[in-house]
Amino acid sequence: MNFQERKKKIMAAVDEFGSLSVFELSEKLGMSPATIRRDLHDIAEEGLLLRTHGGAMKIEGLLLTSFAAKAGHNEDKKDKIAQLAAGYVADNDIIFMDCGSTVFKMCRYLKKRKGIKVITNSLPIMAELIDTPSISLNLIGGEIDKSRKAVHGHKAIAHIESYHAHKAFIGIDGISAQNGLTAHSEHESSITSAFIKNASQVFVLCDSSKIGKDSHIKVASLSQVNSLFTDPDLDAPRKKELSDTGLDVVVAD
Repeated sequence: MNFQERKKKIMAAVDEFGSLSVFELSEKLGMSPATIRRDLHDIAEEGLLLRTHGGAMKIEGLLLTSFAAKAGHNEDKKDKIAQLAAGYVADNDIIFMDCGSTVFKMCRYLKKRKGIKVITNSLPIMAELIDTPSISLNLIGGEIDKSRKAVHGHKAIAHIESYHAHKAFIGIDGISAQNGLTAHSEHESSITSAFIKNASQVFVLCDSSKIGKDSHIKVASLSQVNSLFTDPDLDAPRKKELSDTGLDVVVAD
């Protein structure tokens, strides 16, 4: 049985029961626990289920704006951007990570870092890194947005403002030379603003499809951002337009 066949069976079982442990899946599907663990890791990285300690649970409400739906777009580009961004994290850094699907993909590249502290409002990031001994985790408290698998609200902002990070890694809905960083959601924009305000350096992870586009909620100016990480499909005029503002535009190979 190949991975795609196993994936269908695992997804069907988790969808039916809501959550299952590795050993429950192994018993139900007749697969070894080692195979189940490996497949759960890969499926979780696709944003199709939430990895838990000892098993997995289904992600409900797969709306267009949900974490899982966003995670399914431009996978290769996002992975390369995330790998590039992770290279800017040093041992012992304290970092903010938001609930963006590209930021989530940094997790796999952070696991070899030593002594880093991750402060995040993202439940998938928490689940992905919770078993990594070298990483200290701080989950922001507040109201759960079930579709985005993230924590938002006034309590969450107060939590962020009680910390200071060396670096913040954030996603964004739109970015342009004219209007800076913009977002669709007031909840997410307020969290992003708090991360920016309380970090020494700010890094935006954004695939080229969002560059040159604006949404209706202003988040920050480009002067508040140190670097933009994006993919090679960014056209030369837009890159120059952003670079001319003083923004460091870094393209993933």
